[in-house]
Amino acid sequence: MDNAGKEEEALRLMAEADKKMKSSTSFLGGMFGGSHKVEEACEMYARAANMFKMAKNWSAAGNAFRQVAKIHMQLQNKHDSATSFIDAGTAYKKVDPQEAINCLSAAIDIYTDMGRFTIAARHHVSIAEIYESEMVDVEKAIIHYEQAADYYKGEDSKSSANKCLVKVGFYSAQLEQYQKAIEIYEQVGTNCMDDPLMKHNAKEHFFKAALCHFIVDELNAKLALEKYEGMFPAFSDSRECKLLKKLLEAHEEQNSEAFTEAVKEFDSISRIDQWLTTMLLRVKKTIQEDVGDMK
Repeated sequence: MDNAGKEEEALRLMAEADKKMKSSTSFLGGMFGGSHKVEEACEMYARAANMFKMAKNWSAAGNAFRQVAKIHMQLQNKHDSATSFIDAGTAYKKVDPQEAINCLSAAIDIYTDMGRFTIAARHHVSIAEIYESEMVDVEKAIIHYEQAADYYKGEDSKSSANKCLVKVGFYSAQLEQYQKAIEIYEQVGTNCMDDPLMKHNAKEHFFKAALCHFIVDELNAKLALEKYEGMFPAFSDSRECKLLKKLLEAHEEQNSEAFTEAVKEFDSISRIDQWLTTMLLRVKKTIQEDVGDMK
């Protein structure tokens, strides 16, 4: 059966399911097996949804899965309802990000009501990712990453919580919410120190926290660096810590060339990504501003 044939079959199933739903609400339908008809209609909507999926008609598949979700909720099948909302969201994600978010949010409400917080957290991450990539709304992405982190922490899933918090720190710094980013990077760095498997990542988080300090105030960056070295002695020997010390020295001397040279040297061994480039440019800009103020 080609795609056109699959769509035709799906539409036929939808029409038949609609009829069953209407007859189930009539007086006679209610007397003679109304709930049975609703279950049959639900099954037909589900078959139609899968047919639409095979035909790659994602919007129609999303609509059909959402219909299934609503019927399951009506029948008090909460778990099946949530699963169907997720299926609807997955289909909508390909064509209508906002509808995908609406369906995932409906599923989250059901899962939290059932006390299934780890699954709810996972779908908050899915919503955050849609806001990141499709909607390009990082402020809303932050809200969902924070909620996911909160649920993961509550379920003692520290590693998953840390991943979400790192995203919050990343975007908070981009939005120049440096104090928030600092608190998050310090929190995640401290969490990593306490975990033998994650210990090596602590230096990266302390490095990013110190950079955020540096953009705001040089003295704060110095004090933070001393604090991180005291908390985590291995940080002192890291390339990140050595780079920060060179940058602080260059900043004190108002030497933008030395600053650039230190960054280039670091980049030749460990490639600097876009986020770090942005933060380092913001720090460098403070040198140029200070020089301008002295003239």
